[in-house]
Amino acid sequence: MEQVFALRTEPHIDALTMPENLRIGQMIARQRRACSLAGCNERYYNFALGQSPFPVPPALAKALAQGAVHGEYAEAAGIEPLRTAVAAFYRRHFGLVADPDRVFVGNGTKEVIAILFSSLDAVPIIPSPSWVGYAPILRLIGRPYLTLPPERERGYRIDPEALRAVLAADPDRRHILILNNPNNPTGALYSRRELEEIAAVCREYGCLVLADEIYALTTYTFEHFTSMAAVYPEGTFVTGGLSKDRSAAGYRLGVCVLPESGPEDLIADMTAIAATIYTAVSTPVQVAAVTAYSPNLEIEEYIRTIRAIHGIMCRYMSRAFAMIEGVAATKPEGGFYFLADFNALTDRLGRADIAEANGLSAALLAHPYHVATLSGDAIMLPRDHFAARIACVDYDGAAALDLYRRERPMTSLDEVAFVNEAAPDMVAGVTAVRKFVGDLKKKR
Repeated sequence: MEQVFALRTEPHIDALTMPENLRIGQMIARQRRACSLAGCNERYYNFALGQSPFPVPPALAKALAQGAVHGEYAEAAGIEPLRTAVAAFYRRHFGLVADPDRVFVGNGTKEVIAILFSSLDAVPIIPSPSWVGYAPILRLIGRPYLTLPPERERGYRIDPEALRAVLAADPDRRHILILNNPNNPTGALYSRRELEEIAAVCREYGCLVLADEIYALTTYTFEHFTSMAAVYPEGTFVTGGLSKDRSAAGYRLGVCVLPESGPEDLIADMTAIAATIYTAVSTPVQVAAVTAYSPNLEIEEYIRTIRAIHGIMCRYMSRAFAMIEGVAATKPEGGFYFLADFNALTDRLGRADIAEANGLSAALLAHPYHVATLSGDAIMLPRDHFAARIACVDYDGAAALDLYRRERPMTSLDEVAFVNEAAPDMVAGVTAVRKFVGDLKKKR
């Protein structure tokens, strides 16, 4: 008799969920089919997926083309000219003094974070709400983690005393706090004083910090940004990359600056993991990234311009959501997200059979609203906490860039006109959310 083999995956793989970009894409596709069968072909409003809408800076695209001749393998930790350029970049923009030997280059920031989690003997602490990627990475590699509860009264910023309580519960265990600044999904920016208060608690308990500062250069008032490594250099790992402020998500290049007190063999351990999994980052991409991290007037102007546009778009959208009865919104200070809070509508949501936070995004996506968002488990919020991440990037970035450069908004009225002309679908999406809330009132 022929043997029949049962194929099984590792138990921890069962705990994984589909990546949010694929899950939301499938939800939209299913809803489109359902609407089409009912004769509806209305526009969908994509507030779910966070990707810079702008074209790659021409200087970076040109550098990639020129680097295409490099078909050889590169060093697994990053080529030396790039590590040198990254170290100088962090000194120039953030005042950090980092030796190139403390710089690690990875195949995307997500991969860099995964390698860090795999290398360090430390329990991660994830503040709620959070970016969609941290917990799935940890579940994939089978690592336990702790969470901090959402702090609505603090604008969803970390409460140092809540952190102290978590660390004090197991003082003999090494921990690593994930600090995303500016924050995805809230858009919150930590002040230097707030960072110093967090750093004081971390020093007291020997807690490391993973400072995910991928949105640092999108801080709308950039002089307000302080890197965690500037106040806690001995314990902070800073990660960043090309995907946000240089709109090159598809290049898949991320970087990490290790803390001053990092053990000398840590880069070697991280390099061994990288070499085992993917050998090295694409050599042409690394060569191009030298240009991205080196002084370049064209790229610097590009960063300033898209920073301004992100600020105009997100502030407008946050104010527009906050004007919807029963909805509150965080005030973004960087990145391209904010958090829309529907908790004042909990009773109405319940009468509409939306019993938990995961159902909020499904209800907003349904006909006739067609608004894609992330809520609940996706952003690590409790299931009784009704809030949704709103991404403010549903517009033609190239056209917005041209419009801004031709007619730079000078007043608040100019900014409103700019959003209406450059991002009409986002404006219409707010109207759809307002209708959703209005319809809740009709439920009995």
